[in-house]
Amino acid sequence: MKLWELHQRPGLDALVFTERSSPPLAAREIKVRVRAVSLNYRDLLVAKNAEQNTSGPRVPTSDGAGEVVAVGPEVTRWKVGDRVMANFFPHWIDGELSDAHHHSALGGAKADGMLQEEVVLPEHSWVKVPADYSFEEAATLPCAGLTAWHALFEVATLRPGETVLLQGSGGVSVFGLQLAKAAGAKVFMTSSSGEKAARLLALGATAVIDYQKVPKWGEEVRALTGGRGVDLVVDVGGQATFDQSAAALRYGGTMSMLGVLTGARGEVNLHAVFYRRQTVRGVYVGSVSSFERFVAALEVNPLRPVIDRVFPLPEAKEAFVHLASGQHLGKVVIRL
Repeated sequence: MKLWELHQRPGLDALVFTERSSPPLAAREIKVRVRAVSLNYRDLLVAKNAEQNTSGPRVPTSDGAGEVVAVGPEVTRWKVGDRVMANFFPHWIDGELSDAHHHSALGGAKADGMLQEEVVLPEHSWVKVPADYSFEEAATLPCAGLTAWHALFEVATLRPGETVLLQGSGGVSVFGLQLAKAAGAKVFMTSSSGEKAARLLALGATAVIDYQKVPKWGEEVRALTGGRGVDLVVDVGGQATFDQSAAALRYGGTMSMLGVLTGARGEVNLHAVFYRRQTVRGVYVGSVSSFERFVAALEVNPLRPVIDRVFPLPEAKEAFVHLASGQHLGKVVIRL
């Protein structure tokens, strides 16, 4: 089978297109012919740091969808021909996240990922593709889609009529916009691109603030809500966006903290958090059970994932370059 591996080389030169034998199958495992993979910012970080963090060839990327081509003799959940997606943490079934779950994260330092034509994982690691979704659309769900769902509805309780602030136009934020609108919420967003802002408004955003022209964009959002502040902020930036995220929140509001695009360490002002009794909840993708709830919601209230561009498998490195450029809106997908 064809696949991409990460080797100990600098930058995106770590990505090598190669072949391996088809993986063996244990009694409670299923083999899936992967048809599409989507990229996340985390995949870019893993690839760029492969020279320091990769001990041997490792298959990158966490998000993929395909069809079952073989099942072990003790498998009961799936049959050949089923359309499935792998969970980001293949052994986090339910309950709280643990160190063991972290070690099994697909496409990380310790476990091969989805950028290969065939993948074998335990039957408990897979979730069905939503009805009428293409493989390309399904491949966008395991990380970005599930993270947005988790941030809005699992660690928070977004309700109709409430207000949300989302940051940028990456996969999580665009999914967050679509999901929040479907729930009847009012959505504010940030972007430094006029073209992207226009597209976000077309997707249903109430207002888009240019964070470069308005450095205190959190205070601007609070002004746009009549001084009250939003009910929920989904922070994808980290250290450099934390203060303005807190400034945008109402008294008793919630911040779903899930990103480190600007760094995980640095000085932050915690005054607003205790002064206005705000809650900060960490979000790291989700469990299989959470993923199943997300899929059930999509089948009742379907939305179409926003796909920026689809690359063929031999051009996967170009897909990483496109993601790194920051020119995308929505998801970058690789078709296998």
